[in-house]
Amino acid sequence: MKDNSLIYTQKIPAGIDEVWDFFSDPHNLVKITPKEMFMRITNSDDVGSLYEGMTISYRLYPFFDFPVRWTTEIIRVERPCVFEDEQKSGPYDVWRHKHLFREIPGGVEMTDSILYRLPFGALGEFFNDVLIRRRLEYIFDYRRKKIEEIFGIVRAVAS
Repeated sequence: MKDNSLIYTQKIPAGIDEVWDFFSDPHNLVKITPKEMFMRITNSDDVGSLYEGMTISYRLYPFFDFPVRWTTEIIRVERPCVFEDEQKSGPYDVWRHKHLFREIPGGVEMTDSILYRLPFGALGEFFNDVLIRRRLEYIFDYRRKKIEEIFGIVRAVAS
């Protein structure tokens, strides 16, 4: 069983506190996830600001009409620079997602660093190669576009 990783970086033309407030609100994840996935937060309690130990439960349809239930736990919060979540139950054997934020000229550079491992050994790796990785790339490309719609695009800063 092989660990897989993905890294996505995006520049956002906003202050670090505004960017942090947006991304640390779990409800905004729904806003930047493809609509056809019908993502919903299913916690019975209202989900507010992130804190270490917080769990967030979701229901989504990543492929066709196949529903997936997913629970993540926030395992690290260092406002306004980083938070990290880890799957507690869901479709992966391992899922860790680190969200990094750093101030740059003209805004914030955000980096998503994902480490994941699929179940089912070689069969899981086959599905990763032909379907899962492409779907994750599609989701993060969709997010990039939605974030640009929400915040705009960082323009080049003259030196």
